[in-house]
Amino acid sequence: MTIHEQPSTIMIVDDTPANLQLLETMLLEKRYRVLTFPRADIALKAAQKNPPDAVLLDITMPGMDGYRFCAALKADEHTCRIPVIFLSGLSEPIDKVKAFSTGGVDYITKPFYLEEVQARLETHLNLRRLQQEVEKHNRRLKDQVEAYAHEIIASQMATIFALAKLAESRDDDTGKHLERVQLYSRILAERLAERSIYRREVTPDFIENIYLASPLHDIGKVAIADALLLKEGKLTAEEFEVMKTHTVIGAATLASVLAKYPQNVFVRTGVTIARSHHERWDGSGYPDGAKGEEISLYARVMAIADVYDALRSNRCYRPAMSHEEAYGMIIKGSGTHFDPSIVAAFDDISGDLLRISQESVDT
Repeated sequence: MTIHEQPSTIMIVDDTPANLQLLETMLLEKRYRVLTFPRADIALKAAQKNPPDAVLLDITMPGMDGYRFCAALKADEHTCRIPVIFLSGLSEPIDKVKAFSTGGVDYITKPFYLEEVQARLETHLNLRRLQQEVEKHNRRLKDQVEAYAHEIIASQMATIFALAKLAESRDDDTGKHLERVQLYSRILAERLAERSIYRREVTPDFIENIYLASPLHDIGKVAIADALLLKEGKLTAEEFEVMKTHTVIGAATLASVLAKYPQNVFVRTGVTIARSHHERWDGSGYPDGAKGEEISLYARVMAIADVYDALRSNRCYRPAMSHEEAYGMIIKGSGTHFDPSIVAAFDDISGDLLRISQESVDT
């Protein structure tokens, strides 16, 4: 221990006053901070409240013995790494084995030599200091890795969002459509998590995934010709069939990415949303004609977020609707177009959606 280091705190637990006094005197001379206890139960409470740097521990004591003290210390996550050195008059191998099995790091037989106690104590204190340095280094390394991973994810998200914006810009006059849909889908999901039959399914991960993946819903439109995307009148039946393919094109494109990165939950969610956000609760949607809970919950939430913002936005073929008009159409679609439980959540937070639409005005 150098002159600049904080003195280590040593706890001595022994029911023999002479041993306590002898060890305390020795350790104080070596500039340690010393806590002495004649009973193990009292010492355990003190250690749990203010953990020492090491413990010198007798075995045979009234009430709680040294074995039980050590086992209790090691069972507590706040004290389990404290080195415990047994000091005992018991010299049989079975006693030593039991001491080590309860978590002791060393065993000194009484009568002891003060120099030996001090040398072994300092050895284990140094080992503990090194262990703490390794733990500190590992925490720093973990933080650095997590920061780097977040940076990579953020850059990937920015790239994917830019591609989604590019796809959207070809047919959409609402420059902030993707941003609004992200917010709508998130607060819808948060409401479902609060009070609906889906509260167990809508976990924090679900909410994060739908927020991140929602911009990918129409990415397949990059493959649709401008003549259809920008047509001002109603599409013919043949044209509409072509338009509907943007769902399977988008899903297939993202699925090719997922094949290379199968553990990427964000991309997997994007595949689901891209393919199924035009499915309807009554089975009349596309591309698969899925019905009810056959449709992914991600896509069912996304359907309402997307339709609300589409109704509230200007399109080349019609002007934007008022909040009241869009709200009425969503409510009317409960049980046919939309999942009734999600419509109920929409009803609860429709005021929040109006606020977002007013704050995120297109330019």
